[in-house]
This record gives sequence, structure tokens and C-alpha cells, in this order.
Amino acid sequence: MNSSNPSSTPFWPLFIYGAFVLLLLVVIISLSYFLGQRHKARAMGQPYESGIVETGSARLHFSAQFYLVAMMFVIFDVEVVFIVLWALAFKELGWAGYLGICVFIGLLIAVLIYEWSLGALDFGPNGKKILKAYKKLILKKPGI
Repeated sequence: MNSSNPSSTPFWPLFIYGAFVLLLLVVIISLSYFLGQRHKARAMGQPYESGIVETGSARLHFSAQFYLVAMMFVIFDVEVVFIVLWALAFKELGWAGYLGICVFIGLLIAVLIYEWSLGALDFGPNGKKILKAYKKLILKKPGI
């Protein structure tokens, strides 16, 4: 057999593999159908409910704060990947790589401080406003 000619490559192993995959697929789906449980719940036919009776509308209003936090999570998660890759190549990169990652982490800290100053990390009510309102309430009360 001439190994340099790609047209002489036998395809029968590929066909046997494909037939085995199809047979395994049919067996698994058949076993799942015959051995699986049957549910006749009231909400089973409704989309995305999986047997749970729906309550209310799926159109919920989320605060913009939620999206800011989600975006920050994605950004900082991707940056962790860069730091891990730097750590894997630490010896090969030497001092130049170390200085580069220090600048990178410094920028991350600067961005985090900036977002913190904007209030992107504030979730609950402002503590200072609550204390101010509490002090006003205490001062308004007549002395006991």
C-alpha cells in the first residue's frame, strides 16, 4: 500500500466508529425512554417550568447595579486568567514579565478603586444616610 497517496487511506474504521456511536446513541435513548419516570404534573407542558407551577411574570426589572456587578465579575474573571498564565510562564518571562504583571495588577487596583468611588460596589442603603436620618429622628423626639 502506498502511504503517500491520501486517497488510499481506508475509511472503514471511520464507518465502524460512526455505526458504534449511532448504536450507542439508540441504546441510551431507548433505555432512558423505557426506564425513565413519567410525570403528569399540571405545569409539565409549559416551557421552562419543568413541573413547577408558574407564579407571576417572567419579566422582572433588575437594577442597573446588577449588570454593573456582572460586568465587573466577567472583567476581573478574565484578568485572573491572564495572571494565572503569567504564573505558569514565570521563569521564562523573568524580570520583564514580573514588571509587566505588576503594572497590570496596578491598573486592576486603580480600576477597582475608581469603580468603588463611583459607588458600583454599593448594594444596600447608604449607611451614612441612615445614621443621619436616625439622628434627626432622635433629635425630634421630646426628652423623656
